[in-house]
Amino acid sequence: MDVAGRIEDYALIGDMQTAALVCRDGTVDWLCLPRFDSHAIFAGLLGTEEHGFWRLGPAHEPDAQPPTAARRSYRGDSLVLESEWDTKRGTVRVIDFMPPRDTDAPQLVRIVEGVSGRVPMRSALRMRFSYGRVVPWVHKVDGRTVAVAGPDSVWHDTEAETYGKDLTTYSDFTVSPGERIAFTISWQPSHKDQPALPEPENALAATEEFWREWVDHCTYHGPYREAVVRSLITLKALTYAPTGGIVAAPTTSLPEDVGGSRNWDYRFTWLRDAAITLSSLLRTGYREEARAWREWLLRAVAGDPENLQIMYGIAGERELGETELDWLPGYENSQPVRAGNGAAGQLQLDVYGEVTEALHLAHMTGLARNDYASLLQLKLIKYLEDHWDEPDEGIWEVRGPRRHFVHSKVMAWVAVDRTIKLIESGDADGPLEEWRKLRDDIHRDVCEKGYDKERNTFTQSYGSKELDASLLLIPQMGFLPPDDKRVIGTIEAIQRELSTSDGFILRYPTSGDEENLDGLEGDEGAFLACSFWMADDLAMIGRVDEARKLFEKLLALRNDLGLLAEEWDPRLQRQVGNFPQAFSHVPLIDTALRLTASGAYGG
Repeated sequence: MDVAGRIEDYALIGDMQTAALVCRDGTVDWLCLPRFDSHAIFAGLLGTEEHGFWRLGPAHEPDAQPPTAARRSYRGDSLVLESEWDTKRGTVRVIDFMPPRDTDAPQLVRIVEGVSGRVPMRSALRMRFSYGRVVPWVHKVDGRTVAVAGPDSVWHDTEAETYGKDLTTYSDFTVSPGERIAFTISWQPSHKDQPALPEPENALAATEEFWREWVDHCTYHGPYREAVVRSLITLKALTYAPTGGIVAAPTTSLPEDVGGSRNWDYRFTWLRDAAITLSSLLRTGYREEARAWREWLLRAVAGDPENLQIMYGIAGERELGETELDWLPGYENSQPVRAGNGAAGQLQLDVYGEVTEALHLAHMTGLARNDYASLLQLKLIKYLEDHWDEPDEGIWEVRGPRRHFVHSKVMAWVAVDRTIKLIESGDADGPLEEWRKLRDDIHRDVCEKGYDKERNTFTQSYGSKELDASLLLIPQMGFLPPDDKRVIGTIEAIQRELSTSDGFILRYPTSGDEENLDGLEGDEGAFLACSFWMADDLAMIGRVDEARKLFEKLLALRNDLGLLAEEWDPRLQRQVGNFPQAFSHVPLIDTALRLTASGAYGG
């Protein structure tokens, strides 16, 4: 049976080392253990039930679709999911969560709670290792069920009776009002002794307390607090706690074009995404996460800042080779399914600007000084001195030919500008006059070669007629003031040429006068980050009501749990791309902060 869930039908739970996606019908269709980037033991999201799943919900006929929950929500400001089903026999609740961990075995805990009546329930657990390809050896050890394959073992514990059938572990039981029955799985290296027996109720209390204390540090108390806090919790869940690295998303190969080939692995740390995430965390009171990311950055690029990669593994790994998992049919037959990401070897000059901007903001908000961070900034600018005027693959990681992307040049200017400010503050030494000239040279080059005077707009790349939503960052980065006629012209041109029928913003045209715009087949949806950028820019140029309306339309695209994927497909009216996506939740926070500061909200 294929998975039935749309992307927005999924909930996120996680322990800040990995994450699971839980569908409305109570099925865990995605979980990698023990890390975000490990092989999945449940890969049904990208295939069928044969590739691994764990369904827990009211019993149903074998050939029928499992019933979906009537209600679901996170328990307060936490990552504890509650789903409730109303059946003919009564109402039942399932509580799903992953306890935050330090060195203990990762656990997924599911607690069934009777609300009313007597409800027949079923747990169906089908573990498939190596992204659904390997059937493990399932057996009993000291009364516990364990699945073993190669280096991995997963231990399944419950007080309910279990039995095996069709290479699946089942439990059939009935729950009464007030009765609670727990089910857990725990990962452990297969050569080690069995992990400690889980304590589900204690773990639930500790997990709730963890999130309650963490959210208490949030300094934002504006009108969009619910959306901001849920986005912050999501960003925290995407942070790999042992190192401070931040994944772009916990999934791979959820399509940008359903049925197409624009399917990528996002379980890595993009410097760009992580840097803007750090910016949002700093501005909402989360300095410890910012400090941890800065330390991750310094370790990742240590000794070789001249060869800065655009992305790394969550512990700073450099080799992220891209392969295709050809035994998986893909989400709604979107192929190929990929593991790893070949874009790691691309040249993207804009990341120098994003990293430098993040370090600058950390410095400006009083994060304790780190001498190596300052030294890194200086080394990055020395590299840019010789390479800023080269073509690159740009922010969108095109797989076509390199170009002189305007956004890349603007971000090179940002890198130089912020480093000049660091030197002027007295916290670093460098050739100030030389770099001031470099800043002026880059600025002049962009304004001369990246601006179309006839149309009064900046363009995607030098000599191009195409537009690009990344140009919306020009005023936000301070390259030009918001009231500059070239900025206003660019905003209005993007509204005309890159807007969808429902008013959201595309990254760039995927087809047009220029051949091979991004080197890929097919189209894609509206890019949510770009749509938030448009709301930001509209507020900056004084069109505040318009900005607020667009922002609230974007908030309405979130699923019932406040989560966003990478894109919105205006034809299918559904979320597409990897989920949940840090690059969507970060600009949501940023736009909320800007609109709140402007007083641009109703009520």
